[in-house]
Amino acid sequence: MMRRALLIYIGIAVSILLLFGLNLTTGSVQIPFADVLDILCGRFAGKESWQYIILENRLPQALTALLCGASLSVCGLMLQTAFRNPLAGPDVFGISSGAGLGVALVMLLLGGTVSTSLFTVSGFLAILTAAFLGAITVTALILFLSTLVRNSVLLLIVGIMVGYVSSSAVSLLNFFASEEGVKSYMVWGMGNFGGVSMSHIPLFSLLCLVGITAALLLVKPLNILLLGPQYAESLGISTRRLRNLLLLIVGLLTAITTAFCGPISFIGLAIPHIARLLFRTDNHQVLLPGTVLTGAAIALLCNFICFLPGEMGVIPLNAVTPLIGAPVIIYVIIQRR
Repeated sequence: MMRRALLIYIGIAVSILLLFGLNLTTGSVQIPFADVLDILCGRFAGKESWQYIILENRLPQALTALLCGASLSVCGLMLQTAFRNPLAGPDVFGISSGAGLGVALVMLLLGGTVSTSLFTVSGFLAILTAAFLGAITVTALILFLSTLVRNSVLLLIVGIMVGYVSSSAVSLLNFFASEEGVKSYMVWGMGNFGGVSMSHIPLFSLLCLVGITAALLLVKPLNILLLGPQYAESLGISTRRLRNLLLLIVGLLTAITTAFCGPISFIGLAIPHIARLLFRTDNHQVLLPGTVLTGAAIALLCNFICFLPGEMGVIPLNAVTPLIGAPVIIYVIIQRR
């Protein structure tokens, strides 16, 4: 079993390296892989424009795709385990919708600028702050409601209702907004791994890695949860406290990724199922690291597909992720009947 898992780990890791290289060489400007390596090693003496494209555009975009895919996949796996529901995901709980509502308030209601007597924030920073605050607010609300609702299935339904309320508010804002504001919001809602600049990569990477590490430390409690909440309680694990901790980690990771990249569909929902199909186990000691790697690989693949048209333009990310995620979910539903 472990030998088979190790071979799959190696296969996915090799796929990540290949896809990472393809992400660096593919685009409207074709740059040979040898020149890409020279640029990364700091010994390139050719076109300055190529150096700028790699270091300021493609490299941060590939790193963002890798970290975002890993983060959202971990979120999906933890939620599916904690709530014993194969269709649980970050977007199901309304966390992504909360981020979308925050951005809608800034773009559609405030014209892209938040101004107070103490400070003024505009542009990308205003959108980033609004998305983060929106996602964190919904997470805090779900955590509060979890103190009132003990049943995991009912809490899942509450999260869906919160998402519907957020979506309704966004629809109203769209109705009364200007044409330019609606267009800007629609572009943000399509998702994009190119929203993180090289100067933001250290902060983005640190926050994602902290969240993923916190998730990896919960392998043992997640395995015990598979045996049922009553068995977990008999072993001294507070399922309610563990559920709240999982929600906090999921909320932070979803807030970070959505704030920087927009709402990314299907990654958090479908990747855990792809990892289960690959590793054929529910043991989180194998499955959780496998989900991290699978999520990184699939996100890099989606980003690569987005740039395949080359000079014809870039395909929206949320037009690609359902092509991979939806068939997986349909297959899982058919298998479970």
